[in-house]
Amino acid sequence: MSAFASTRPAPPQVIAVVGATATGKSALADTLAASLGSELIGADSMQVYRGMDIGTAKTPAAERSVPYHCIDLADPGEPFTAALYQRHARTAIDGLLSSGRPAVLCGGTGLYLRAALDDFQLDESNDDSSDASQLRGRLQTQAEELGAATFHALLASRDPESAALIHPNNVRRVVRAFEFLEQGSSYARQHQGFGDFRAVYPTRFIGIAVAPQLLYQVIESRVDSMIASGLLAEVEGLLRAGFRESLGAQQAIGYKELLPVLANELPLADAVAQIKQATRRYAKRQGTWFRRDKRIQWLDASDLHSAVLANQLSKAEFTKRLHQRATDLLQYQN
Repeated sequence: MSAFASTRPAPPQVIAVVGATATGKSALADTLAASLGSELIGADSMQVYRGMDIGTAKTPAAERSVPYHCIDLADPGEPFTAALYQRHARTAIDGLLSSGRPAVLCGGTGLYLRAALDDFQLDESNDDSSDASQLRGRLQTQAEELGAATFHALLASRDPESAALIHPNNVRRVVRAFEFLEQGSSYARQHQGFGDFRAVYPTRFIGIAVAPQLLYQVIESRVDSMIASGLLAEVEGLLRAGFRESLGAQQAIGYKELLPVLANELPLADAVAQIKQATRRYAKRQGTWFRRDKRIQWLDASDLHSAVLANQLSKAEFTKRLHQRATDLLQYQN
C-alpha cells in the first residue's frame, strides 16, 4: 500500500510527467502512479535498451512501486525507433485506460512523449533489404567522413524542412532523413502534425522546473554518483553485449564518453568532466523543447533540490513534498 494519499482523477486520463534530466521526474511519476492505482510508462529513448541502467538513471527494480512499461525493450545492438516506441506506449496506455485506470507517462525524450500522446504518425518501416543496408552504410560512412555538423548542413541544403526537425548531433536521424529522400519521401512529411500539439488522449502535463545553475549542480552530483555506482563496469559489459554495433545506443550520454577510458585513451576524470558538460547541454535542450508546449503546467522544485544538496532534506522527503505539489495541481481544475 502506497504511503501517498490517493489522487485519482476522473475520468481516467493520462498524466505526463516531463522536464529536463535530473529534475526528479522518475521519483514523482512512480509515487503518482502508486497513489492512482496505475502503472508507469517510460518515455526515454535510452531506457528502452536492456543493460543500460546506471547511465540512463533507470529506477532500480527494487525501488519501483508499480509495474513499468516501455523500458528494457531491446538489446543495445538492436535498432529501435520512435515508431516502435509509439506502438508499445499506446498499447500500454490503451490497456490502462480500458481498465478504468489512468496512465502515468514519465520521461525527458520529447519526441517519445509526443509519439505516445500526440496526433501524428511516424514511419514504421524497418527495411533490412540488401539495397537498404548498403544505402545506410554509405550514408553512415559519409557522416563519419564529413562530421555531424557538415552532414546535417548537407541535409539542410537538400531538405531544409526535415533538417529543421533534427538536432545536428543526431546522426542516426539525419541518416534516416537521407534514406527518406532516396525513397522519394521526406522525414518532415512522415512527421506531419508534429507542429500541432493535439493529444489523442485526455492528458494533464506536469513539468518539473529547476533553476538552471542549481540544476547543473544536481547533474554534477548525479554523475559522480553514477560513476561511484559502477557506470564504467556497466559500459564494459555492454561492449560485450553488442553496444559498439548500435548507432542508437551509442548516442547515450555517459556511455560514449567512457569508451576511450576503456581503450586507455582518456583519463577517467576527463571523461567524467565530458559527461557533466554533455548532460548540462542536454538539459538545456530539453528545457527549450518543453517550453514550446503550452499545455505543460510547471512545478518549481528549486527549493527542494537546494535543500537536498545542502543535506537539509532526504530524498524520501523530497519525493513526498514534490508529490504533494503535484497532487494539489492535479486536483485543481478537476
